Amino acid sequence: MFLRCNRRKKDGKVHEYWNVVENRRLSDGRVVQRQVLYLGEINASQREAWRKTVEVFDEGRRRQVALFPVGSMPGDDVDAIGVRLSELRLERPRQWGACWLALQMWEELALDDFWRPRLTPSREGTPWEKVLKALVVYRLIDPGSEWRLHRQWYDASALADLLDADFALAEKNTLYRCLDRLVEHKDALFQFLKLRWGELFGARFDVLLYDLTSTYFESDTPRGADDLRQYGYSRDKRGDCRQVVIALIVTPEGFPLSYEVLAGNRTDNGTLSDFLDRIESRYGHARRIWVMDRGIPTEASLAKMREMGAAYLVGTPKGRLSKLEKDFLGRPWQTVREGIQVKHLDVEEDIYVLAQSESRIGKERGMRRKRLRRYLDRLHALQSQKLTRDQLLMKLGAAHKEAGRAASLVHVTLPKGVPETEKTAGLAYRLDRDKLRQVRRREGRYLLRTNLVAHDPGELWTFYVQLTEVEQAFKELKHDLSVRPIYHHDEHRIEAHIFVSFLAYCLQVTLKARLRVRAAGLTPREALAQFKTIQMVDVCVPTVDGRELVLSRYTQPQAEQRMLLDQLCLRLPEQPPPRITAAHLALATQTPLAV
Repeated sequence: MFLRCNRRKKDGKVHEYWNVVENRRLSDGRVVQRQVLYLGEINASQREAWRKTVEVFDEGRRRQVALFPVGSMPGDDVDAIGVRLSELRLERPRQWGACWLALQMWEELALDDFWRPRLTPSREGTPWEKVLKALVVYRLIDPGSEWRLHRQWYDASALADLLDADFALAEKNTLYRCLDRLVEHKDALFQFLKLRWGELFGARFDVLLYDLTSTYFESDTPRGADDLRQYGYSRDKRGDCRQVVIALIVTPEGFPLSYEVLAGNRTDNGTLSDFLDRIESRYGHARRIWVMDRGIPTEASLAKMREMGAAYLVGTPKGRLSKLEKDFLGRPWQTVREGIQVKHLDVEEDIYVLAQSESRIGKERGMRRKRLRRYLDRLHALQSQKLTRDQLLMKLGAAHKEAGRAASLVHVTLPKGVPETEKTAGLAYRLDRDKLRQVRRREGRYLLRTNLVAHDPGELWTFYVQLTEVEQAFKELKHDLSVRPIYHHDEHRIEAHIFVSFLAYCLQVTLKARLRVRAAGLTPREALAQFKTIQMVDVCVPTVDGRELVLSRYTQPQAEQRMLLDQLCLRLPEQPPPRITAAHLALATQTPLAV
């Protein structure tokens, strides 16, 4: 095995993408290469760490052991059992590796210490803590409904072996009753996670990233005005479905700190004030920096933050840039990094920071040109068509919608004095070049507002671009963990569904943090996919005395999986001990075999 580099030139910069590759010799003598792991862009020190790991595994040797059938074993071995190898069977293949890795992340966060005193077994002996583990691991690895967990997934996984439990964990009503016991511990969990993020990864909480998203319901039943499920602005483009709004706070490193579930018709600018009070009561008063996108804060909420002693850094609508554009003209640009420039302006109690990104200029300009060209081509085609006035308006409206904001750069004049039913030829249009020049000047620029007077403008820009972490959190919650759509009907189970998704996201963030340090270039989903191939099977071997020897064994990891284990400093557990049972009893009780 070796490291291979693929180079790609993008936006004038050369990017290097690394892979772990192995050579395989074919039967005809040719050698082909197989990609073992994709690492992405990694720095020099991380590349050297992977190279050393590859060299270690290239030096490894395998040891062979002989298996003796019945009749050839030593006669004086009192512990020996004769087996019929010709009748060996493999049964119940099930996914083991990803479940084991997920439970390792659960132990890393010490969630057993948190949940053990809160989810004590029931009087009937139901182990609620293990049921919760099953729900969270399922949500992380292969998310779906609780019914699917009960009907299909649990038996197809090795969770029963890893948790030393039986199918009682996945009984349908048990899963739903476990959901009913979770949400009351939400505030305590947030405080526990804050301590764990700090202990494990040195996370700091002086900068908080705040944003909102929505998730919708497939079912639509009449609801009251005080119900969480309401129609509202949908980030999922599902305005036809009822929804709830999720407000989330993460650190700049991506560690989730807190979340709230709000009514689906709650506006963005109506959420911040309540959240400020919750954070203050939950974690105490502190000089925190709140980073938010435009549309969330109002003038009233910003005034409240100043009174509380909190700092803020928020995006502003482009209309405010129009008011301050002349004041910015005489200010010098300051280079923050290659392709990024900022300038600042003091206005009363706030500072405004104007940022300009060359890459963003190219992106926005390319999008605008593409939409504008399509819109102009469509208008030119409509000019030559003979349509009634109603037909023309319908086609013009469709073209306007497709063009988006680019349509405002073109003045369209409809033919006048023509009856609605009479065919008419075309329309007139012209490009507003003054407005186009104004749009070109503002492409790639955005305005920030803050009360952090003593901070450097470059540092403020760095704080703001970290909002991508909370956007990434929403992306992973929706796509990787399938928090949408929600199928539950009871309101407390709706919140429990989001709560379980949040716990699964915490496991994913923990794995991501470990990969970032020890196996850079890999994502949590790629790591889980690698470990999914480690299966567990039951090896059933009949004995000469009519019983059956059952060995539950997970498959040995391949080279890429062994490298991941080495990089993450993880060791696979010992194989489960063998069991012996009566072969003629299909449901016989299996007992451990002394070895």
